Parts: sequence; structure tokens; C-alpha cells
Amino acid sequence: MSDMRIALDWLDRLCAGLAALAVATICLLTLASSIGRAFGVVVPSANELAGYAMAAASFLALAPTLRAGGHIRVQVLLGALPPAARRWLELWCIAMSLALVGYLAWWSVDLARQSYVFGDVSPGLLPVPLWIPQGLMALGAVTLALGLIEALVDCLRGRTPPHARGEAAAAEPSTLAAGGD
Repeated sequence: MSDMRIALDWLDRLCAGLAALAVATICLLTLASSIGRAFGVVVPSANELAGYAMAAASFLALAPTLRAGGHIRVQVLLGALPPAARRWLELWCIAMSLALVGYLAWWSVDLARQSYVFGDVSPGLLPVPLWIPQGLMALGAVTLALGLIEALVDCLRGRTPPHARGEAAAAEPSTLAAGGD
């Protein structure tokens, strides 16, 4: 396994872990807010923080979901095409996705950088430095762009891209469904 593959796997696991932490944060904030309300206690900026955690979870989960083959694709169309046409369509889709995600990643990083430089904080009761949620969004977008670059290189070299391997693995029946242990 190459050093680049090891680094990308580590980055995907980091993003997946941070996304899970963000979802747990949403649960804890919702629970604390609900319980607090029952006792007349207000959790300051709970809704705002939960919103930031939701954005972080959404963006951070994009790259691990791509690798697992969990993004929605039109497999019916791809499966109906001959292999050469399927490869070209796959290349085109990955290239267009990379262009859009690359654009998003570039400006997300710039937005987080500017928020850090100017010291922007949220307008709620709890002044959250905006570069933190924006930085998590940027990390997710950059990691997705790296995953799409890897997929494009694999496709150009005639190899199966990681997301297609993930789709194939997900389509295989599990040992539990097959009556195994």
C-alpha cells in the first residue's frame, strides 16, 4: 500500500470520526436542551451549535461516504452501457464532480481563513469563532476533492475507482443474510 493511500485512508477515518463526534454533539445538545427546558434551564446557543455540528457532520462525512460507495448514482444507466461508454461517462462524472467540489473546497478554505484573520464570531449568545465550523466544512470539502482526484486517477488508469469498489462490496450479500455466523 502506498504512502498516499495510507494518508488518504487516515484522512477519511479522521473525517468519519469527526462526523460521528458532530452527530453525538447534536444528540447531546438536543438532550441537554430538552432536559433543561423541563427544569427551566436554558442551554445558551444550543440551536446554533447544533446547526454548526450538523453542517460539520454533513461535510465531514462526504469523503468516507464516497469511498464506501454510498453516494447516489444512476447504476441502472451505467449498468446498461457498454464498458467503453461506461468508462467515459464515469470519467466525465468524476471530472465534473471534481470541478464543482474543487471550487467549493477552494472557497471554503478561503472563507475559513478570512474568518480567522478577521476574528469573526457568531452573533448568538455564545460567540463562536466562525473559522471553527467553517474549517470543518472546508476539511470535508478538501477531503472529498482528494477522494475525487484519486477516483479520477484510478479511472484514467483503467482501474476501478474506490467508490465503485465500495458499491460492489455493499451489493454483495453479507454472511448474516446468507445464513452465516
